[in-house]
Amino acid sequence: MKAMILAAGRGERMRPLTDHTPKPLLPVGGKPLIVWHLERLAASGFAEVIINHAHLGAQIETALGDGARWGLSIRYSPEPPGALETAGGIAQALPLLGEAPFLVLNGDIFCDWDVARASAVLVPQALAHLVLVPNPAHHARGDFGLEERRVFAADQGFPRLTFSGIGIYRPALFASLVRGQPAKLAPLLRQAMPGGSVTGELHEGFWCDVGTPGRLAQLDRELRSEAAERRSL
Repeated sequence: MKAMILAAGRGERMRPLTDHTPKPLLPVGGKPLIVWHLERLAASGFAEVIINHAHLGAQIETALGDGARWGLSIRYSPEPPGALETAGGIAQALPLLGEAPFLVLNGDIFCDWDVARASAVLVPQALAHLVLVPNPAHHARGDFGLEERRVFAADQGFPRLTFSGIGIYRPALFASLVRGQPAKLAPLLRQAMPGGSVTGELHEGFWCDVGTPGRLAQLDRELRSEAAERRSL
């Protein structure tokens, strides 16, 4: 299974940090945020990673190269200024992702969900499998409902949970999109939900949406504290 890391966002809420540095390269716990993803993917047996980029994308390619230092093969999917939104970015990268299901990770999250499980969670009839998390304070309304591993639109009476930014998808989910055109992911998912084509699970482990300088700083403190504790053992 291939993995894709979404790294094309401008990071407006992270300004001024992202004025000169793309958000995935912001340091946290002693290394760029995106490197935590790469290390976890490599440790879980992934070999091929696709990264999309737009804002300051050349910096990402220069910093990560071909991925060999992590035992990975990294290929890039450049997007025009302003990027293509989540679904549009995935559709743009489909020639690199191939015809099999693939894992997608938001580049601006930190999560301990076991990515090694990705190849086993997508059932034959599903187009997508989403990892959901309890609603954080900054997103208290949530995104979707979950009942017995089936994901529902948020207006269908089920308690809302937040989409973690981790999903496994079949290329067919994006078949209706025109490559090179911006497109959001949520409408595609909602269209597929009535037929039971979107499954999901609740992850109650660690998850952080690194969307503001404050949350970045908090995550940095937590990771450095954990590292210090390990060194003291």
